Amino acid sequence: MRPTWDEYFMEIANVAKKRSTCSRRQVGAVIVKEKRILSTGYNGVPTGIKHCDEVGCLRDKLKIPSGERHELCRGLHAEQNAIVNAANFGVSLKGSILYSTTQPCILCTKMIINAGIEKVVYENGYPDGLSLEMLKEAGIELLQI
Repeated sequence: MRPTWDEYFMEIANVAKKRSTCSRRQVGAVIVKEKRILSTGYNGVPTGIKHCDEVGCLRDKLKIPSGERHELCRGLHAEQNAIVNAANFGVSLKGSILYSTTQPCILCTKMIINAGIEKVVYENGYPDGLSLEMLKEAGIELLQI
């Protein structure tokens, strides 16, 4: 059966997450406008930095729960990488839709709002109520599938 557009782009986000080098969670993101892919991303360290699967996870070592103390992570989230990748190529995200395999955290939410992304579609929840509140307050449509 032919997938809906949401199913199609979410499937691509699920393929993107396979590139993740995070030892805790693999996340993929795709940003789309007018049914065309603008950018993709997955969670992992900045370019040229050793991957967490090589040097270990600081958050695991410190027993930091999911959704807390994001600043103690070597990696960027999939949504952040997708936004940065678009910026590196001069691609505006205004009016776009972000598909993510996981609900955005508060850090990603702030970037999503300022990037002009109008809708977020995600699969799995994430323990970050503030991100949901801010997305709603910013008028960004949110859909879990």
